[in-house]
Amino acid sequence: MKRREFIRTTAVTVPLIGLFPANLSEVKRKKVKGKIEKRMLGKTGEMLSVIGFGGIVVKDATTAEAAERVKMAIDAGINYFDVAPSYGNAEVMLGPALEPYRKGVFLACKTQKRSRDEAREELEQSLKNLRTDHFDLYQFHAVTTMEDVEKIHAPGGAMETFLQARKDGKIRFIGFSAHSVEAAMAMMDRFDFDTILFPFNYTTWNAGNFGPQVLARAQEKKMGILALKAMAKGPWPKNADRTKYPKCWYEPLTTTEDILMGLRFTLSHPITAAVPPGDENLFKLALSVKDRIKPLSQPEIDLIRQKALKGEPLFSYKG
Repeated sequence: MKRREFIRTTAVTVPLIGLFPANLSEVKRKKVKGKIEKRMLGKTGEMLSVIGFGGIVVKDATTAEAAERVKMAIDAGINYFDVAPSYGNAEVMLGPALEPYRKGVFLACKTQKRSRDEAREELEQSLKNLRTDHFDLYQFHAVTTMEDVEKIHAPGGAMETFLQARKDGKIRFIGFSAHSVEAAMAMMDRFDFDTILFPFNYTTWNAGNFGPQVLARAQEKKMGILALKAMAKGPWPKNADRTKYPKCWYEPLTTTEDILMGLRFTLSHPITAAVPPGDENLFKLALSVKDRIKPLSQPEIDLIRQKALKGEPLFSYKG
């Protein structure tokens, strides 16, 4: 099943809100005036900026534009960069732009390959594209079905490449991204992963019952928790004009206050960082609110929940 097939469900669910408001006292946090907050990434011990840089931000950019966008992120205190081969030419553009800063950043990459040999080949190409000899985090990308889970862990599966690469010093930590509760839970049951990258979003959480159960399991396993779709509004409405945000397959939040609300909701949970959409202007808006990100109050939580229940979640879970 493809990730977009998870978007719409007709089931009415009761959200699992017992985990929220969350207690952030157990999350190691560091804030320096004028710089973005950093949080510890689970058991890795790494401190990451609470806003990440999605490599798709430099997709189809010129060399100068890519360098400018990366420098803007670095100057704001961002040290977490995430990219994947499926993001067009993003790796090729990010590599040279990030090279001057490589020693001071946490670089994450992914692969959608599920076999050992294909994953090894893609890993080597990504290392070459990004002009580095190792990734701080390498992730199984878009684990969506139980078939994905089985292929990854089967003899000759991609997990064999990950384990050998870690032994060889080509990757430091192993994680995965998912757009399915079932697949995410199964992955966490099969291996002691360092991280998970998952959609944690105000509408999916409140109106879709999607996210609380995954967050709880990841916390139990002391994993580093990273967020996708914090700035998603929901599925694109029918006949909507998508030309302004061609890199977004979902409708994004676009106003400063809505973006702040989305980021605050996600980062009020024990989540290390959120990766904004790949649109460069939305990324700039996310940076513009970095100093205003703080845990939500109970009245704010109630208001956001009411807003979410009026919308359509990007993902839903019936379990």
